[in-house]
Amino acid sequence: MGALFEFLLRQGDNTLVLGHRVSEWCGTAPALEEDIALANTALDLIGQTKMWLGLAGEIEGKGRSADDLAYHRDVWDFRNLLLLERPNGDFGHTLLRQFLFDAFQVPSLRALQASSHPRVAEIAAKALKEALYHLERSRETVVALGDGTAQSNQIMQRALAALWPYTGEMFIADAVDDAMEAEGIAPALSALRPEWEALVRTVLAEAMLTVPEGDFAHQGGKSGKQHTEHLGHMLAAMQFLPRAYPDARW
Repeated sequence: MGALFEFLLRQGDNTLVLGHRVSEWCGTAPALEEDIALANTALDLIGQTKMWLGLAGEIEGKGRSADDLAYHRDVWDFRNLLLLERPNGDFGHTLLRQFLFDAFQVPSLRALQASSHPRVAEIAAKALKEALYHLERSRETVVALGDGTAQSNQIMQRALAALWPYTGEMFIADAVDDAMEAEGIAPALSALRPEWEALVRTVLAEAMLTVPEGDFAHQGGKSGKQHTEHLGHMLAAMQFLPRAYPDARW
């Protein structure tokens, strides 16, 4: 139960943190169409969060709901990828971060559809439909911005340099990941890397962007030990109302 609970937290925390980050664009995106699209992406991710954290609460067996797990844990208890808590930056930075995650989430969800745990397989099947759309949109936007003007290309290249070192964490397995693979609940993370890297490198080439040299540097978000002040600030805003008014009913 412990490993499965941790695995479900990781799935839910990834979509929760990214969903909140994307929602920060609501009302401030560079165009109305993009504003609506980003808001819809955020809603999709939060919907996935409710399914993952809802199941996590059931597995834990302590009566905690998805809302409890989202709003009443402290920063060190979150298990999201460090990539996803990074500040939005500019529009191109946000969409590149989205693409790097979408390219990972799609093959991950595809594999999870064959999970030995029926509920995990069910959630994955529902989430995959949304993730495929997210990937299509983020891919097209990254190519359009990278292969646009000289200025937009420079902006995207800077974003890639900032985000690339965080991508390696997606494929670093620990005891939880090993247990999920052994039980047939989730695929080996190493098995997802070839498809991710092939797609990412193809799209970045289409976008006229140069992949930074060197291997991946950052890891540890899933352990809860290396979260930055960025997540702390984000949670302070996200969790304010439910913590200030714990008995409120809307």
